Amino acid sequence: MKINPVVLEDFGYIQEKVDLRELEGKSVLITGATGMLASYMVDILLLYNDTCMHKSKKISIYALARDEFKIHCRFPYIKNRDDFRPILHDMSLSFSSQDRYDYIIHAASNASPKFYKIDPAGTLLSNIMGMISLLRHAENYPLKSFLFFSSGEIYGDQGGQDGVVSEDNYGVVNPLDLRSCYAESKRAGEALAAAWCEQYGVPVKIVRPFHVYGPGMNLKDGRVFADFVSDIINKRDIVMRSDGSARRAFCYIADATVAFLTILLRGEVGLPYNVGNPEGDMSVRQLAEMLVSLYPSLNLSIRFDYPKENYIPSKIVTVIPDIERMKCLGWKPIFMPEKGFERTIRSYEYGYPKE
Repeated sequence: MKINPVVLEDFGYIQEKVDLRELEGKSVLITGATGMLASYMVDILLLYNDTCMHKSKKISIYALARDEFKIHCRFPYIKNRDDFRPILHDMSLSFSSQDRYDYIIHAASNASPKFYKIDPAGTLLSNIMGMISLLRHAENYPLKSFLFFSSGEIYGDQGGQDGVVSEDNYGVVNPLDLRSCYAESKRAGEALAAAWCEQYGVPVKIVRPFHVYGPGMNLKDGRVFADFVSDIINKRDIVMRSDGSARRAFCYIADATVAFLTILLRGEVGLPYNVGNPEGDMSVRQLAEMLVSLYPSLNLSIRFDYPKENYIPSKIVTVIPDIERMKCLGWKPIFMPEKGFERTIRSYEYGYPKE
C-alpha cells in the first residue's frame, strides 16, 4: 500500500498509543469517508490491516461517501483490496442497509464555514437525518460501539466568559443565524444519541473535536489555518482578514485520531469527550507569524486586509477545551503546533493535492 510518508510515520505513533487488536476481524462503517478526519482514519485502519499476519483478522472497512470520483482520488491505492468497501450515499438522505457493522463512526458533515450559508439544509440534514438513519440501523442490528463526531462549536457563545470549556459548559447558539446550522445540528445529533442510548441501548459515544489540522486538509475549505497552510505551500504572503486576536487551540490529526479510536474502544457509553490540545493555544496572528518563521528562505510576510474603522471582532475570542475526561482514558496530545504544522506542510510534498 503506497501512502503518504508523513501519514506512515503518524501510523507508527498511533499504533504505539492505541491497541487496535479489538478491531481485528470486525467490520467498521465510516461515513464522510472522503473528509479530512474520516479519510485519515481509513488510512490508519488500512495500514493496520497491512500489518496483520492472517487475512481473516483484517478489519473490513466500509467507507461511505457521496462522490465516487472523490473516493478514487482520495484512495487511489484501493484497487484489488478486499478490506475496503466503498458505499456511495448522501447522508442528508435516509440510509438503509442489511449489512451488519460491529462499529459505526459517523463523521459525515459539512465542516467548513464557507458551506454553511451555501447549503445550510444539507448541513442540518447530514447531522440529523443521517444520525437518525444510523441509529435506527444500530437499533435493528446491534453493534459494539457507535462514535458520533460532534464539534467544539456546540459550546457557542459563553456570554463573555471565553476560556477553558469542559463538557458541561453549554453556551448560547442563535438558531436563526444561518451559520448556526452546523452547531445546532451537532447539538441535535447529540440529543438523538442520548435518546437512542437510553431507549434502545445503542452504545453511542460522542467526540467534540477542536480545531484539528493535518495531512489531508482541504486547503480551500475556508478555515483560517487551511488558508495559511495553502499560502505557505504556494509561497504567498499571508493575508489576514481580521486583527488576528482570536485564540484557538490547534490539535494535530495524529493526536486527535488516537483520541477518536480510544473513545470508540474504551469511552463510556452516552458521554461526550472534548478532543483538542490546550497547549496548542495561540492567536490567529501568532499562528501566521509562526508559519512564516518556519520557512525564512521563502521571505514571506504577513499583510492585513480588513476594514479597521468598522471592524467587529468575533464574539468568541478564546475557546480552549478542558481534556480532563480524555486524560482519564490515558490520552494526552504531544504534537505542538510548530511540529504539527511542519508535518502538515511536508505532507503535501508527497502527493496530497495542494488545492
